[in-house]
Amino acid sequence: MRLKKTALKCSMGMALAAMSGVAAASGFALIEQGVGGLGNAYAGGAAIAEDATTVFYNPAGMNRLSGTQLTLAAQGIQPSAKFSDGGSAGAALQTQGGVGGDAGSMAVVPNAYFVAELDPKLRLGLGINSPFGLQTSYDPTWMGRFQAIKSSIQTVNLNPAVSCQITDAVSVGAGVSYQRITGELSGAVNYSAAAFAADPVGNTVLTAIGGAGKEGVSTVSGNDNSYGYNLGALINLGSQTRVGLAYRSPVKHTLTGTVTFTNVPTALATSPKLANGGVTLDVSMPDTFSTSVVHQLGPQFDLMADVTWTGWGSFQNLDVVRSNGSALSSTPENWKNTWRVAAGATHRYSDQWTSRFGVAYDQTPVSDTYRTARIPDQDRTWLALGGQYKLAKGSSIDFGYAHLFVKSSSISQNQSATGGGNLVGSYANSVNIYSLQYGHSF
Repeated sequence: MRLKKTALKCSMGMALAAMSGVAAASGFALIEQGVGGLGNAYAGGAAIAEDATTVFYNPAGMNRLSGTQLTLAAQGIQPSAKFSDGGSAGAALQTQGGVGGDAGSMAVVPNAYFVAELDPKLRLGLGINSPFGLQTSYDPTWMGRFQAIKSSIQTVNLNPAVSCQITDAVSVGAGVSYQRITGELSGAVNYSAAAFAADPVGNTVLTAIGGAGKEGVSTVSGNDNSYGYNLGALINLGSQTRVGLAYRSPVKHTLTGTVTFTNVPTALATSPKLANGGVTLDVSMPDTFSTSVVHQLGPQFDLMADVTWTGWGSFQNLDVVRSNGSALSSTPENWKNTWRVAAGATHRYSDQWTSRFGVAYDQTPVSDTYRTARIPDQDRTWLALGGQYKLAKGSSIDFGYAHLFVKSSSISQNQSATGGGNLVGSYANSVNIYSLQYGHSF
């Protein structure tokens, strides 16, 4: 019992301390909530229920687990997003700058799960994870700095859940999510263009701030706590096939925080548009619905497939509003709902060794017309492999790797009206995922 309590406390502390924002699935979703499923490209995620990660993918699957299960996992996610200029028009009265370097960087996303058997038909579980995350970061002097420098969204999700065996063939489950979100958006501000706009005839304000080349950085940061829920059902269609259905609700956030401006020239210091102060930002994490199937071909082989719908259509605008109700910024996103399809296979070589393989296709919610430098997302194809080694009775190590082939994405983000220039070009994107997991049953 002491070991159980210590392990659970350590896993919670690890997850809360190390959550990093980095998008691997489309938009800014993080499907990487367990390593066993990574080797199958998360095909069959709502139906496999092999370990405690089923708390996230389908809480009904907890009834397939016996005794007490603890799972600790870490995903190293390494996205790459490299911009190529295609004829950008630089910001007014500013040097153009370079192409920004690689906007992606390695991040570690840990998660932890715990399931306890209360009686033969009832299970109780807890998941600690990060279902959404994003981070892009460019060189601060790049040509698109007035569109974006840094964009970061991080979530920590605490998900207690319960499951019940209704009949020999059907189990159901439900959970509640307490979600903490933090966000940061930064970009350059063109003070020279603002000064020229204040007096385009006499240029007195532009002269007062020292002419061209005057700029600073605005940073919006905030956080919020909110709630959601997840539901699931697991249905056995005979002894060899089972189907999983899983739904996660939207989680609506209103981030509250501040905006700050650096290096504001004295001649512009009284402008209400450049005042530091409180801000809010409404954003909704989308709902998802998954249908999964697993079929056992024999004692050694399993096949699995999955279809997941994500309600990204709720993300239409990125509006930052000051505490007095005035708009600080408004960016149209106009995202669309998406589908993800996956298929995979598992081969059990022996009682100790298992291998996995999977492929998936993940739609982007972003259209070419509304793509921004903050989220230069595009459709991606997954190629994944992995395996499991059982160390001893009740202990196992899972490992996995996936490469995501991301389509090149075009961008034409015009902010000339506000002095930010027109960013035109394309992105070469890719993602590598490296995962390791330890599982133990008591």
